[in-house]
Amino acid sequence: MAAYIASLEGAAPAPELSAPLAGLWWAAKGDWDKAHKIVQDEDSRDAAWVHAYLHRVEGDLGNAGYWYRQAGQPAAKESLQAEWERITATLLRS
Repeated sequence: MAAYIASLEGAAPAPELSAPLAGLWWAAKGDWDKAHKIVQDEDSRDAAWVHAYLHRVEGDLGNAGYWYRQAGQPAAKESLQAEWERITATLLRS
């Protein structure tokens, strides 16, 4: 996790990152559009989870709810930062 967070100092995510982790990377950099483009067409539960998070960031809770269901995850209740950290840690472990 520390190396991933340190990579946020760079200009782009590492090319070997999965699409969901690259999306989270861009989200952490404040580029919602780039993050969304990366995960919106990915067909995995991990991408759906990040997609849900991004719609929560956007404030579109109805759309976020749809993507949480696609991901098989409960709708998040914690802060956006805590959710980002939880998703990132989970995906880095898998």
